[in-house]
Amino acid sequence: MFKLNVLARYIPIVLVTASLIACSKDDDDNGITPPENLRSAIDYSKLTDTTAYANFFADVSGAKTVDLTPGSTQLLMFRAINTYNGTAVGTGATLDSTVLKNMFSNTGNPFTDAALNTSGVNLRSIFASSLPAADAEKERKTLEAAFGPIATASKSVTAIASEGKAGKLVTGTSSYLVDARGIEWGQIIQKSMIGGMQVDYISNVLLSDKNLALDNSKVVTGKKYTELEHNWDQIFGLLTANPVYGSKATATSSGESFIGSYLWEYNKEDFPKIHTSLLKGRAAIVNNDPTTLKAQVAILRPALEKALAAAALGYLGKWKTNATNDAARAHAIGEGLGFIYSLRFCKVNGADAAFSDTILAGLILAPNGFWGLTNTKIDAAAAAIRTKFKITN
Repeated sequence: MFKLNVLARYIPIVLVTASLIACSKDDDDNGITPPENLRSAIDYSKLTDTTAYANFFADVSGAKTVDLTPGSTQLLMFRAINTYNGTAVGTGATLDSTVLKNMFSNTGNPFTDAALNTSGVNLRSIFASSLPAADAEKERKTLEAAFGPIATASKSVTAIASEGKAGKLVTGTSSYLVDARGIEWGQIIQKSMIGGMQVDYISNVLLSDKNLALDNSKVVTGKKYTELEHNWDQIFGLLTANPVYGSKATATSSGESFIGSYLWEYNKEDFPKIHTSLLKGRAAIVNNDPTTLKAQVAILRPALEKALAAAALGYLGKWKTNATNDAARAHAIGEGLGFIYSLRFCKVNGADAAFSDTILAGLILAPNGFWGLTNTKIDAAAAAIRTKFKITN
């Protein structure tokens, strides 16, 4: 089965009444049991696209019940890995695969921000964590297998890349670090983490039936939130660093990063719904309203997957439209390959590793990798994605 580690081998290397009521056995069967007398019912009409998530939800005493720390910390770790990988082109630094592996697992104090080193969370444990243990470990090792190639390529950062030669490909003021086969591993790592870490953990774990049945009858000892409330809060923290998701979007920028940004860029239909959906889901937990909660899940999961698939298609298209610009083409296919790898986590649409790997194999198993890509290969990959995700445009 073709995976990124195979790449590394071929390319060197959820309506209630207005007042809170006591829960009946039927409520328990619905999967949500609110913490009786601890919360006031929430009027959904008060939730708007400018409501600050962390500051809105409170108990009857007025104490805030939201703690975004775990998800927010993991988002910062993701950003730190991405920043580190960018130092090769940005400053000419030689990257170290061991440092990347330690940042992924949060071992050996690898972060310049000491608070991340002592946070008690990491990215490796949530990457591909919806999968059975053995499969999850295979995917983690797949990602780690990409750390060597980017480190090796960074040793040639001062050279200009060409077929068979690692280095930089330059277009205008932009430079991209590629290996000897024209593969931009920094983009593959980032886009693979968007799918394997953000989308899989949010969609397939935090929004899973199992996690939506977590205890909601009492607050966690020493905390202001219930297990179920905190589970939902992790989604917000891992998605955005902004108080209001999408509030900084402009005509030319999402104001977000990673999957938050690609929801804006490649899923314009669902992007405006995301913040309100996250608010309504959290309120539904307070209101003992499984119908509304499940309605939000039905918005969020497909939206995330649509963004991944549309992004993969978008970058395949950019490879074609930049026919005379090798730097832009290599950058586009690097992003595209990472998004195609991430499609394996799109369970709502029935995608899996075999689907993803087959597309990857059809794109870059030619002896010369990027340099051997053709319109025919790009079109075949795009057609497979459009069919699986029922995308017609």
